[in-house]
Amino acid sequence: MLKRYIRLYLVYFKNHLKVMMEYRGDFLIGMSSVLIQQFTSVFFVGVVFQHIEEINGWSFYEILFIYAIAMLGRSIHHIFFDNLWTLGWQYVKNGNFDRILIRPLNPLFQVCAERLQQDGIGQLLIGLIVLFTATSNLDIIWSLSNIVMLLVLIISSGFIFVSVNLFFITLSFWMVDSLPIVWAIFNLSEFTRYPLTIYNKGIAFILTWLIPYGFTAFYPASYFIEHSGYRVFALWTPVVAIVSCMISYKFWTLGVKAFTSTGS
Repeated sequence: MLKRYIRLYLVYFKNHLKVMMEYRGDFLIGMSSVLIQQFTSVFFVGVVFQHIEEINGWSFYEILFIYAIAMLGRSIHHIFFDNLWTLGWQYVKNGNFDRILIRPLNPLFQVCAERLQQDGIGQLLIGLIVLFTATSNLDIIWSLSNIVMLLVLIISSGFIFVSVNLFFITLSFWMVDSLPIVWAIFNLSEFTRYPLTIYNKGIAFILTWLIPYGFTAFYPASYFIEHSGYRVFALWTPVVAIVSCMISYKFWTLGVKAFTSTGS
């Protein structure tokens, strides 16, 4: 079963590459726009640190390190799962989800595989640049175990982004289009590009246990920053990712069962 889905995804992937190469101008413009957008946010942090030395004990390059993990985690979501954003208006409202259901394939797999978002490649590139810049200026010993842990934390970060979006986009099965709610929730992730210690306990609690965006950037970064005091929390990141995905997928299956065709 797994081999079948991998083979099918490769077919989707090859088709997306053909489309992207057919419209190279659109590909380059989309990737460049994301590069500029992400660079602007990093530039803003640099401007802030021209006037202060640190934020609640965190230096400029430590903040950049948090940014890098957030960007790389988001890029996983952006490249491979961005089509989830279109569930309401592209599938439920227009009746295209009927087409998904009559195929002998997992509906969620089909929705995710039907589009590869090339704009996320720009986010991936700027994330790697920021990561290299930050780590080059931090006293982090990059042993094999630390490199593996960093990869695990970034992948976990990406799937937490996916799980949160999947949970709230599933509301489209009842609301037709839950995109405004998803967008509002997704914007909360901007708070976790900074240390959660600068916020009050209520906000930190929400971003840790209710909407676990804290595990997409701040807590993973804390594993490598000695003075953070949250290294243990970082170790919970893969567990939070798995549990979040399980909860979101369960909610998705309930949404699919509740789906009513526009032709009914």
